[in-house]
Amino acid sequence: MYQYKRFSNDNFGFIQKFRNFDYILLICILLLGLISLATMYSTDGGKILFHTKSHFTKLVVFTIMMLIISFINIKYWFSIGYIGYLVVVGLLVWTYLFGITSSGSQRWINLYFINLQPSELMKIFIILCLAKYFHRMKLENVNSIYTILTSLIIILLPMGLVIVQPDLGTSLLIAISGIAVLWFAGINYKYFIYTMLGFLISLPFIIAFLKPYQKLRVLTFLNPDKDPLGAGYQIIQSKIAVGSGGIFGKGFLKGTQSYLEFLPEKHTDFIFTLFSEEFGFVGSAFLLIIYAIIIYRIVAIGASSRSYFAKIFCYSFGAAIFVFITINMSMVLGLLPIVGSPLPIMSYGGSSMLATMIGLGIVMSAKVHNQQLIA
Repeated sequence: MYQYKRFSNDNFGFIQKFRNFDYILLICILLLGLISLATMYSTDGGKILFHTKSHFTKLVVFTIMMLIISFINIKYWFSIGYIGYLVVVGLLVWTYLFGITSSGSQRWINLYFINLQPSELMKIFIILCLAKYFHRMKLENVNSIYTILTSLIIILLPMGLVIVQPDLGTSLLIAISGIAVLWFAGINYKYFIYTMLGFLISLPFIIAFLKPYQKLRVLTFLNPDKDPLGAGYQIIQSKIAVGSGGIFGKGFLKGTQSYLEFLPEKHTDFIFTLFSEEFGFVGSAFLLIIYAIIIYRIVAIGASSRSYFAKIFCYSFGAAIFVFITINMSMVLGLLPIVGSPLPIMSYGGSSMLATMIGLGIVMSAKVHNQQLIA
């Protein structure tokens, strides 16, 4: 009876919630934040300039926000699953109609204190929405045509709104987040095989509809030396920087590729390049270990949760983070085309960090309330 009262009370004490924190996950997040801040300081040439100040402010604010989210009952995040998804869809529509245009893309909404990129938020809220959708579903209904079609609509709607921005890379990352939920919800693997085969067959037609700069990225990936001073410049310099780091790196603030401005956009998607040049293979391996621990703790929290909703969210979010990291690092190493995938927490960008911290906050909420059942 005591155990029932203890865990059935939605408002158990602050001290108990504090004890339920996953401190290993929290320490890894804080450590990753410090590394990202030091790396951002390096991108500013060893001076506290705009990017460092902005990154520090966002890091502090969003970390506090993550902690606040952690204390909110996991039942609340379940309750807003559909509403949150629809709100972000509305923001995507608003972006299409009235968004800020930069470098030929219309991806941001000016909120004065931040230029919000709703497509980044959709990576999280599509998981939240689909996790709620599959929460109460009976196993025999998971593979029904109705369920699969509904899931595809939920995934394809935001994808379409992001593609027209245009932002093909982020739309694919949104699809990956959604597909991760379908996998863990128990959709039959044959549907994934059929989808992959259909994608491969239609690939020539998809390429035909790509915009010129997107086709150029694919061609650059296949042969970056074809235009070493143009389209292939970024990826060539990125590989040189990573390779020149060697085993132990050139040392903090001593990356020549970065400091001599051979590597443009080093503070955003190519932040790993600068870090790898300065800290080498050992530093890169250490960074990967931190990410691996974070992903492991996310999955472990899902495994220990009594709520099926929390399990699906944690498993899917952990898988999505793994894919985002893999795509970013493969991109800067020339193993994949450049698709505009930020490295979680490390890369400069408020919307990406906001989305990641919301996801981590919901995961921590699942840990704090891991005995909470959702009817």
